[in-house]
Amino acid sequence: MGFIDKFKELRRQVSEVENNIYNERRDYLEIYERNLQLEKEIAERTSELNDANRRILTLQHIWDMMNSSTPLENVLEAIVNSTQGELGYMHCAIIRKNQDADGEYCRIIAQSSDNLIDRLNHIVGSPAIQTRRLNYDHDSIFSDTLKQKKIIQTRSLDLSLKAILPELSKETIAEILTNQPIKSVIVIPLLPREKEFGWFCVFSSRDELALTETDFLSLFAKQIEMAITIADLFQAVKKEAVTDALTGLYNRRYFEEALEKEVARAKRNNQHFSIVGIDLDFLKKINDTYGHSYGDLAITTIANILKSNARSIDVPARIGGEEFDVLLPGVSTEGAAAAAERIRKAIESTEIETIGHITGSLGVATYLVHTNNVEELLELTDQAMYASKRNGRNQVTIAKPISETSWQEVAVNTFIDILSKNRVPMAQNLSKDLCLKLKNSADKGEMKQEALYMVSDMLTKLYNPMHEEGVVKSKVLMAVNLAKRFELPKEEVDNLRVAVLLYDIGNLMISPGLLQKATPLTDEEREKIKNHPIIAAQKILKPISYIQDVLPIIEYHHENWDGSGYPSNKSKEEIPITSQIILIIDEYFALIEARPYRAKMSVRDAIEIIKSDSGKKWNDTLVNEFISLIGHDIV
Repeated sequence: MGFIDKFKELRRQVSEVENNIYNERRDYLEIYERNLQLEKEIAERTSELNDANRRILTLQHIWDMMNSSTPLENVLEAIVNSTQGELGYMHCAIIRKNQDADGEYCRIIAQSSDNLIDRLNHIVGSPAIQTRRLNYDHDSIFSDTLKQKKIIQTRSLDLSLKAILPELSKETIAEILTNQPIKSVIVIPLLPREKEFGWFCVFSSRDELALTETDFLSLFAKQIEMAITIADLFQAVKKEAVTDALTGLYNRRYFEEALEKEVARAKRNNQHFSIVGIDLDFLKKINDTYGHSYGDLAITTIANILKSNARSIDVPARIGGEEFDVLLPGVSTEGAAAAAERIRKAIESTEIETIGHITGSLGVATYLVHTNNVEELLELTDQAMYASKRNGRNQVTIAKPISETSWQEVAVNTFIDILSKNRVPMAQNLSKDLCLKLKNSADKGEMKQEALYMVSDMLTKLYNPMHEEGVVKSKVLMAVNLAKRFELPKEEVDNLRVAVLLYDIGNLMISPGLLQKATPLTDEEREKIKNHPIIAAQKILKPISYIQDVLPIIEYHHENWDGSGYPSNKSKEEIPITSQIILIIDEYFALIEARPYRAKMSVRDAIEIIKSDSGKKWNDTLVNEFISLIGHDIV
């Protein structure tokens, strides 16, 4: 090969090397540029992931708050402050749409803490914007978001402010917005359970609304809607728990809780409070004449009168049926009597469709005046109310102070006499222990009744091991409520209380094996059991002089209305109504308790058996009143 050919070959090789170097350089540059792009994308994705993680943590925090007992306003404040912090908004607020007699309006219920709101309040002046009644404009962005049910962004900041604060001048609005980096307002409709609630508003420094931003704001709006829904449901459940469904007044449970708190306050401050008891007159006649719907109308009429006459601190409650109580904190007897008279006049002067005018019987009692025992206070209120009924109805009666010797003291002394003098067979150590408990309670008024119920329960368990604790108390309360329906005087009701505690004490003189026998009784065994009322009245209790008025109630509590009972085959009006009350209550609890020879029955089945003996064991009126009394248990 000649020189020229070698030179050409060398030049070709050099050119090839140069091309390879150029191509590799170009590849390196492409790889470098791709790496730079990947690093940028990784940085962006990492930033987005970090943002997403922060938002998820924020949402988790809000969710945890919603699932706790945190108040709604605190949850909403956390949402607006979190939203402002996460996306760098200038300001966030939740505005509620309301309506009253003056029309529709708006009010801020949560807003972020920032310089913008401080500046706005400084320029606008007092009152602060969050406390103002804001205007609702049907032609504004706020109305449009609700109509269209979608997020709307606007750069017309002045129109947005003017819509809710029409009293602001153009100059004031210009001053508010001057030198502020706000570019737009984003309004998100809040529609929990498809109901118009209001808006979630954010003030942004950006002109455009990115898709991811829209998604995020929508997600936070859903959290707000969920928080509102949970709060509404909680309030509804709470209201149902403390209010009466028919009248909207507080129920017995809430009244008793409020009364307990008021007693503690009264003791602490040595301050009186009063209770007014109200009973609708002639409800049965209204029901029988016009139907139960009109009876309900009469009841709700009284409820509305109580609401309109109550102070904000008063507690008007429906206790049951046609009975109401009003707790009047800090009110003396004279003040309560005046309040009761206003209520009485309001009831009397109110005319009801079809029925016409109704009336009520009222009673008044005052804590630390008539008694310092809350149970006695309620009893005295009831007694005064029923005295109004007995004396002609449609009047107010003030309670008389509790007597020196209450029925609790009579019962305590009776049990102590029975136990200490061994009038019934039982272990000496148990007898001494029960006597000690009763004596310890004698000087503590509020403990007397609980001690009596406990002792009666324990004595009942001696001959009936299947007896459940608390049943004696339930029997006493039921007997008293039933007696009230027959408007019995205080003396008879008190005797009935003592009788319920003692009526079966004669069973302690009968062999436990006989009382718990699972097989059918012989005639001789049946006669032994039938003797227990006589044993209780004549052998155990007759020597105790101060309960002689109680003996007939106990002795005749197994007499039947048709004369088929025992021990004396008395019938109809020959039987004390208090004895009949004990008989029906004793039968009811015997049916719903287990026995060695059968399982316990349901309330409904027990009622059916009681109804089947109407006119036989007890008169029809007693059966009807009894079923009405416990009717709520068998619905």
